[in-house]
Formats: sequence, C-alpha cells, structure tokens
Amino acid sequence: MSGTAPTEPAEAPGRLAAARSEVTQFLIAGGLAYAVDVAVFNLCLYWGLGGVAAKIVSSVPATIVAYIGNRYWTYRSRERTGVRREYTMFFVFSAIAAGIQAGCVFVSNHLMGFSSTLADNISGNIVGMALGTLFRFWAFRTFVFKHKSETAPATEPALSAGRGGTP
Repeated sequence: MSGTAPTEPAEAPGRLAAARSEVTQFLIAGGLAYAVDVAVFNLCLYWGLGGVAAKIVSSVPATIVAYIGNRYWTYRSRERTGVRREYTMFFVFSAIAAGIQAGCVFVSNHLMGFSSTLADNISGNIVGMALGTLFRFWAFRTFVFKHKSETAPATEPALSAGRGGTP
C-alpha cells in the first residue's frame, strides 16, 4: 500500500530545505548590505561623525541594498503585495533594526564609557548587527514578504477563479 502512505514525512525534508535556502539567501543578501553598512559607518567615523549618528547614516544605503537583495532574490517567489506597502514596511522594520544597532552603540558609548572606533564597531557592527539581523529576518518573512495564502482573504481565490458567488 505504498500509494496510501502519508505525505507529511516526505514534505518535511522539502520544507527544511526551503527554510535553509531562505535563511542562506537572507544572510547572503544581508552580508552585502552589511559590507555597505560597515564601509559607510567607518567612513562617517573618519569624517568625524559620532558613533550613533554614523550608525544611523550608514543604515540608509545598507537598507536599500538589503531591500533589493531580499525582494529580488531571497523572497522573489513570494507574491508582490504592493511595492509601496512592501517598501514602506521594509524600511520601517529596517529603521527599528537600525535603532537596535544604534542603541547598542549608545549603550557602549554613554552607559559603558567605551568610545573608541573599535568599541563602536563591536557594539554597532557585531552585537547590534546580530540582534538587528534576528529582528529583520523575523519581521521581513512575517510581515513584509508574505506567502500568498497569508495575503489574500479566503474568498478571494474562489472569486478570482470565477467559482464563487457574486461579491
């Protein structure tokens, strides 16, 4: 009775592979954004900006790179839910994550008394980035780049396929 075997065990490896691929792509796209972030951050520090301001400034071009990588690669197979909506939500969640990173620099500078370039890089680009990355991954996959079934009302597919009643 091989035809009646449950399909769930076969689906689990497929879901695991898909999740692993998503995480890998997210981290690669994020790695490119991270390189931009670190470069701009250190350039801002070199030009005399304080650590918190430099982290805020560096997050803008890094967020643009991250959006492009995530929309057009990591989450390319997910339904578009409106460019304005996605872009706005992506930048709102990225701003929150940038606040997490800047907050780490603030704590390091003002509460712990570490104000060197090395301390700013450790607090903003290692500790802050790790915390921000965890937040971004959760927020982007949960709210920004939703699966098709998460974005459409239950009656929409039937109506669009011409099988439902009149709206």
